[in-house]
Amino acid sequence: MTNGTRTEPDSAYGPGSSDVGDIYRRFLADLFGVMAYGELSAFERMSSDARFSPTLHDRTVLGRLAVSEYGHFERVTEHLVKLGLDPEAAMRPFQPSVDAFHDRTRPADWFESLMKFYVTDAISDDFYQLVAARLDPATAELVLALKDAEPAGEVLEARLQQALADDPRLASRLALWGRRLVGEALTQAQRVVLERAVLGGLLQGTDQGPYEDGLKALFAELTRNHSRRMSRLGLTA
Repeated sequence: MTNGTRTEPDSAYGPGSSDVGDIYRRFLADLFGVMAYGELSAFERMSSDARFSPTLHDRTVLGRLAVSEYGHFERVTEHLVKLGLDPEAAMRPFQPSVDAFHDRTRPADWFESLMKFYVTDAISDDFYQLVAARLDPATAELVLALKDAEPAGEVLEARLQQALADDPRLASRLALWGRRLVGEALTQAQRVVLERAVLGGLLQGTDQGPYEDGLKALFAELTRNHSRRMSRLGLTA
């Protein structure tokens, strides 16, 4: 980007149109706006839930993960500023729906909280990784760097595996909770995509049919990845 003007990838939009540049810029504002608010929300909830941890070690681990989430939030908001965008304005449209999602999925205890972090964080990472394949190289590099720097998935998976081994009775409850979470998370993602027309220019052009096919393929991949993660925990997705 130079003075607010960018050259868009031909594979996504075709060359040369100022209208296309505006569409892509709005897309980036939405993409990084929802990413930033998601990271901020994760930081807040992880910090808050850490105090209910059963051990000081668990509390320390969640605190460290919360700090990492806030670091991601800062990187995304810094990128929004570099794009000449106001981070608060970019996040604001997503605040009501993200907050509503968290209100609908309040964990009953620390283990459900852990599962919620695991499921929602992984789905978000998958979503951004799939989107990155269609972005310009510089933007894709930032998105993938955030995912590569994300320690939460492996840490949370290991802790959940330990909890399930220590108390097998958790399995049925966490499996049911995981199914509810993935349903809510995918519904939330679809709502954001449709309400904000996020990805409209990235998924096989602007024709309604190909666009809907692209969305179906994307969400099918998110569901398959979730099922694989649940299988690693020994749970039914």
